[in-house]
Amino acid sequence: MIRCIAIDDEPLALQQIGGYIKKTAFLELAGLCESAFQAIALLENTVVDLMFVDINMPDLTGIEFVKTLENPPKIVFVTAYSEYALEGFRADAIDYLLKPIGYGDFLKSANKVKSWFDTQSQKPAEIRSNKDFLFIKSEYKILRINFDDIKYVEAMNEYIRIHLINNKPVMTQLSMKSIEEQLPDDRFMRVHRSFIINLSKISVIERNRIVFDGTVYIPISDQYKSVFQSYLDKNFLT
Repeated sequence: MIRCIAIDDEPLALQQIGGYIKKTAFLELAGLCESAFQAIALLENTVVDLMFVDINMPDLTGIEFVKTLENPPKIVFVTAYSEYALEGFRADAIDYLLKPIGYGDFLKSANKVKSWFDTQSQKPAEIRSNKDFLFIKSEYKILRINFDDIKYVEAMNEYIRIHLINNKPVMTQLSMKSIEEQLPDDRFMRVHRSFIINLSKISVIERNRIVFDGTVYIPISDQYKSVFQSYLDKNFLT
């Protein structure tokens, strides 16, 4: 399934695109946004593969919005003006839809997107690392992540989210096993099926949970408790 959001300041147009997404078997609707600012907030906590973005929005146009994103999902621009199509393609859009949009036009564009994702799925994600950092190959770019910048790694279904010290989390389509094999085991430890933590970033342990930033509580599961306790015993001053 391709997880989608639609962004349009016109409520009827937004509901139409949302309805088309729900009607298409290989698309999944992850959210509807009436402005670029709503979309920015949604993207902070939601994995999105594809965005249908209206170009002509007040305050922040669709193209301006896409250019603010460091690692954007794939884009289909929506516009009532065909002259914006070229500018949309310069912003790396897969396609554009011209209003008014019929379902046939939408499905043709959606199939074009699906073909792109089908091609990408045949190219496995890669991780390359050395003793200080790793490179993660995603669909859009290659990111360098320093080990010292990682607080913890979180599993999210088919994705992982790498939480960093001074940057927003990085999400990529990798397994926990893949990332665990590349992280140095003297610096990182899996404490739960869904969490790998940077041992050097631990400052508080409370009731069998590791506390980050006073608000994030990572549980230590029974499966990993003995290994984690051994680490504590070796570093505990009495």
